[in-house]
Amino acid sequence: MRWLVAFFVLVAPLTCRATPPVGDRSEARPGSPTPAAASSNSPVDELIPWLLDENRQLRGIAFSEVIFDATGKRVLAFDPQNETDRRVVKQISAACDETMKRLNAPDSVIQNVGRINEVSSHFEDTLRELLGSTSGLSCESPPTIEGKVQRSGYPDLRIVDLASRHVFYLDPKLYAVGSRNSSFRTFYFEPKKATSKVRDNAVHFIVGFEHERREKNGRWKFTRWDLVDLSHFKVKLKAEFQGSNYDMYRAEAIVASGRGD
Repeated sequence: MRWLVAFFVLVAPLTCRATPPVGDRSEARPGSPTPAAASSNSPVDELIPWLLDENRQLRGIAFSEVIFDATGKRVLAFDPQNETDRRVVKQISAACDETMKRLNAPDSVIQNVGRINEVSSHFEDTLRELLGSTSGLSCESPPTIEGKVQRSGYPDLRIVDLASRHVFYLDPKLYAVGSRNSSFRTFYFEPKKATSKVRDNAVHFIVGFEHERREKNGRWKFTRWDLVDLSHFKVKLKAEFQGSNYDMYRAEAIVASGRGD
């Protein structure tokens, strides 16, 4: 696993340093000479065949192993026999109850939000406020390894039990009634060194809030929550090559343009 995580962390900057081979039409004509092969040492030349091999074990990967290989930090299991773990879970539970109560209220700020994706930040903010004001706890958005605070990326919240200095990561998720067993992606973790927010050996929690499907002009109603220990969480790797508008719309690549009236 360590070599796989390291490969994905390194492959992008390495492949950006070389100009990839670009074919022309002559290379596809019968009888034309075979184009020169790309360097066999190129990381992308090793990556593509690996991804195309469907027998590779890309499913059922222990999340704890991914975290350790990407960050050097351990995912600790929640211990129901540990007094600190029990106390912190009780405090998180109280914050989840109050969060759902506040945001279900008819005058809640989320009742004016149309898309569920835009509601999730309000759960994060409310949990941070409630847990940060809970006696014996601190709660903040975890900084990256460079000390920067960013909202994107896993995890959303870093909770510290002040007496023991034990750390708990908490990431809130929202899902619709009936989608609990859906196979669509609802969680992702991107192993990047500079922007990693996992800097502690810690218990990792997801808290999932279930909501009823919103009717037109109706209101958001959340019906339950579950706190999930990620120490036994299994993930799968989805390979994806990405590009931005900046990458696509390069002046040297544009072959025609037009304007409207």
